[in-house]
Amino acid sequence: MESPLPVSVRLAWWGTAWLRGAISPDDFLDGALGDDVTHVVDGEALLGAAASVRALGAHSFGAAHPVESDPVGLGGPAALNHAAIDAGGAVLVLGAGLAWVPRHVGPTVEWTTYRADRRQVPDVGEADRELRSALPVVADALAALDVARWRPEAADALMNLRRLTPVAAPRGIPERCVDLMTRGLALLDVVELALLDDGAAVSASQIQQRRDALMPLARSARRAVTAAASPEGWPP
Repeated sequence: MESPLPVSVRLAWWGTAWLRGAISPDDFLDGALGDDVTHVVDGEALLGAAASVRALGAHSFGAAHPVESDPVGLGGPAALNHAAIDAGGAVLVLGAGLAWVPRHVGPTVEWTTYRADRRQVPDVGEADRELRSALPVVADALAALDVARWRPEAADALMNLRRLTPVAAPRGIPERCVDLMTRGLALLDVVELALLDDGAAVSASQIQQRRDALMPLARSARRAVTAAASPEGWPP
């Protein structure tokens, strides 16, 4: 089981690897685009835009994976936070005080530039410990709610966490980050599957119980994804 990388993570990982000289411009574009046809930043081709921010002092890219109740990976201002939450992600241009927020237009991704304030992100070790702590608590809660009956796919996904295929990553990304990203994305998939419909829940209280059980895992998984794609918190 391999979860596809969010667009912001692809740009953060391959963009950082390129800025640090670990990969070629062609590899940067191939990795950042994935299955998309092209990316543009304020109308400029991605590689040209990346070269422009490098000239402004950019030394790496970091991803954010926020939701309305949890703007993880963002430090403001409000215009950036609102846009990134609406888009479900953003890339911080570290060293340049900027951020890019994506919008999918068919097979194209259009990035819009915003001013970005300094942010605080969880480091990889902190995010890993939080994810490991949340998982057994949530698994027990889902077992008590009989997840295997109302959403067997979610139960299977939980059981398969020991057999995950590592996500693709460019040279220069720490192995701990690849592992954390793999688990974080897989657990976000579990949450999505478990909340896909109301399954066998027959009352409003049961539905709320399921959501309450899953929210800590979703939060920890989003923090894991953000930490794994944020070079400020990477291990040396």
